[in-house]
Amino acid sequence: MPPTTPLIGAHTAALALLVLSCGAHTLSAQSQEYNLGSERTWEQVEPVAPSQDERTIADARRALADDTPSRAHKLLTTWLDANASAPSPLVPEAYLLRADALLAMDKEFKALFDYEAVIKGYPQSDFFRTAVQRELEIGLAYAGGKPRRWMGMRLGDSEDIAVEILIRVQERMPGSELAEYASIALADYYFDRQDMNLAREAYDLYLINHPSGANRMRATSRRIYAEIARFKGPRYDAAGLLNARVRIEDFAARYPVEAEKTGLNEAMGSRIDESLAAQYLDTASWYVRVGDEASARFALRRLIKEYPQTLAAQEALGIMREHEWIAPPHPTTPPTTPASYTPEVSLSEGAAAADDVAEGGE
Repeated sequence: MPPTTPLIGAHTAALALLVLSCGAHTLSAQSQEYNLGSERTWEQVEPVAPSQDERTIADARRALADDTPSRAHKLLTTWLDANASAPSPLVPEAYLLRADALLAMDKEFKALFDYEAVIKGYPQSDFFRTAVQRELEIGLAYAGGKPRRWMGMRLGDSEDIAVEILIRVQERMPGSELAEYASIALADYYFDRQDMNLAREAYDLYLINHPSGANRMRATSRRIYAEIARFKGPRYDAAGLLNARVRIEDFAARYPVEAEKTGLNEAMGSRIDESLAAQYLDTASWYVRVGDEASARFALRRLIKEYPQTLAAQEALGIMREHEWIAPPHPTTPPTTPASYTPEVSLSEGAAAADDVAEGGE
């Protein structure tokens, strides 16, 4: 499922920018400018003819609008070779247009170099944000599995480039909509590839940097799933499960409808309790095997007390009865009941009995 905020496709965005640019150029050529003269009358200002440099950039725009990116690329390369080091205000736009031409020619990796020229060399220009957005769109395509072009064929691995781009967007435009989109996209990238350690960290960063972001609920739920998925079994650290248990309760309180829809509700909490109880049981069983009676009884008592409704708690009671660490249940049936019958002890009674035995025997 994609993040909530939509982005314009790379080619669509490029064409939209070109249409707007060409439209603005046409309007400015057709309009007439007036100034208020000394006699308090309006006087027409003679239009300034565009320079050769401006005509070249305009020709490149038209070539892109006419879907002839190779012509635009040739024009801009020739112009940049002669003017890239000159203090011309047209240089950042020329780099952006040449990158757009490369993008239209399906050479997005080469386009990244020109977008970087705008971002690093002209951060105060009007084209900075557009260049960052174009890079983000390339990064999203690579993150979605698009291979990098290599020797004319798409065979190269592009995942490392995708991650670098998604991180750079956040660094270059912190707090922006683009940064918010890149942040959730990076977290989803790790999550979809089952790298739950990095996914958990990425979702944490999203929630810290974008507490009111459009994808907050998504990040919160997937942060919980990532924490649960990191648990490897009863013999491993369960701190993540404890954290997930608290987060599930908070999520269900904040988003009750979504909690039921995604299963992040009390049922999930119960399954986590079973896993946590199983860890206590595994620990207690180990103490029994090595002959550490006091530690085994302590672990079993905590298990029954903290997770009384779990299957592990039932098994813990059985272990305590087997080793006579708990008082036998008192008969509650008439004397005529067969001697082989042993009534069940409630978990609460078992826990209390275990505590009584422990207090008297430790």
